[in-house]
Amino acid sequence: MTLSAIKTGKLHLIPARAIPNLVRALELGAVLLLFLLGSEALAHGIEGRDAAFVAATRGPAPGPFLYLGAKHMVTGYDHLLFLLGVIFFLRRFRDVVLYVSLFSLGHSITLLCGVLGKSGLDSRLVDAVIGLSVVYKAFDNIGGFERTLRWRPDPRATVLGFGLIHGLGLATKLEQLGLHREGLLANLVSFNVGVELGQVAALSVLLTLILLWRRTRLFSSAAVAANMTIMTSGFVLIGYQLAGFFWRATG
Repeated sequence: MTLSAIKTGKLHLIPARAIPNLVRALELGAVLLLFLLGSEALAHGIEGRDAAFVAATRGPAPGPFLYLGAKHMVTGYDHLLFLLGVIFFLRRFRDVVLYVSLFSLGHSITLLCGVLGKSGLDSRLVDAVIGLSVVYKAFDNIGGFERTLRWRPDPRATVLGFGLIHGLGLATKLEQLGLHREGLLANLVSFNVGVELGQVAALSVLLTLILLWRRTRLFSSAAVAANMTIMTSGFVLIGYQLAGFFWRATG
């Protein structure tokens, strides 16, 4: 479902007087995201003691890897931004379960296959595509494809497809740590289960907040601004990752 679906087939237009507020919201969203990107506490990766533990682990360690997977998802702002876009207009619980399951299936496949098969992909480039998925979903939510192409890609297929990309993002983070082959499969499965648990916890909070917001008059009038903020965050993610890639390539 997109915004046009709740506006009797027409995209809700933003009143001219609301434009300054929208601009401020976009600026605030971009500044907040840049703060998160630069914050060590919320860095989207496995670093410090966690990284040292993973690199030193030999043999199965399901408990710690389950914890690391959950922590990685809860602090994974790129994954959460995409999922926020996915559930933004979903009103039936079964639809939420369907789309989240498709996303989980996608990232589980490429997480396991990417690490076991040693993908060797550059994490910055993969994360840039993940940022693109955030932009894509927000653009889809505001009816962008219907208005520009008069056609909308199957949202189920795109959620599954981008789930595959997000899984590669998870895989590249683990590959950088030089995981030992001993106990690798058990640790990967535990990490993936942790990712799923963290995803359920984060989504429970996001979905609760959205349901409460929908009960207010503000939701329909601010939905476009909210998705534009999500889109802006996606562009910031793309720029941040590409800048890091070229800086590393030329440094």
